Amino acid sequence: MHYTVLLLFVPACFALNMAPGPNNLLSISNATRYGFRIACLAGIGRLLAFLGMLTLASTGLAVVLHTSELLFYAIKVAGAAYLLYLAVQLWRADPTPTAEDNQPSASLMALARQEFFVAAGNPKAILIFTAFLPQFVNPAEPITPQFALLGATFLVLEWVAMAAYAYIGLHMRHWFATARGKRIFNRSCSALLASAGLGLLTMRRA
Repeated sequence: MHYTVLLLFVPACFALNMAPGPNNLLSISNATRYGFRIACLAGIGRLLAFLGMLTLASTGLAVVLHTSELLFYAIKVAGAAYLLYLAVQLWRADPTPTAEDNQPSASLMALARQEFFVAAGNPKAILIFTAFLPQFVNPAEPITPQFALLGATFLVLEWVAMAAYAYIGLHMRHWFATARGKRIFNRSCSALLASAGLGLLTMRRA
């Protein structure tokens, strides 16, 4: 793969990573509630989901989403339902300030699962992989190494974007230090997650 391809791929990919979405919203919310480190570690769940999607896309199995309307809509409905579930939980969350040290050890795994299911429940993501990444692959050269390099670059940039959103959330925590401020923030995030869930329901298969 020529280096000029990467020069085009990196900024386009990073713009895609930085686009506001349910997972990046979760990074902000998790950093606000649990801290920067926890939010970044929880994001491993998102990366695992994207890694699975990249694997499917590289092996051609993602074409099923293009051909199977039933599977596409099943994933879409499941993803939207999970986003609405998270929205309800966040709306009802206790805004009373708590010490980070008192968070249960299992909370990290729970947050990672949230990140994983939010990413995996969005069929638009795998459709992006099948439409976006192949544009930078040269069919005259071995496909697998190119896809591996592009996929690894995507995951690294996704981690950077995740950290950037978590950093924003870390500083927003100081703005919402009171119970009233946390309630406003939680319910704002809840409304955005619910909007994302409803938006996912309206998404049509290309």
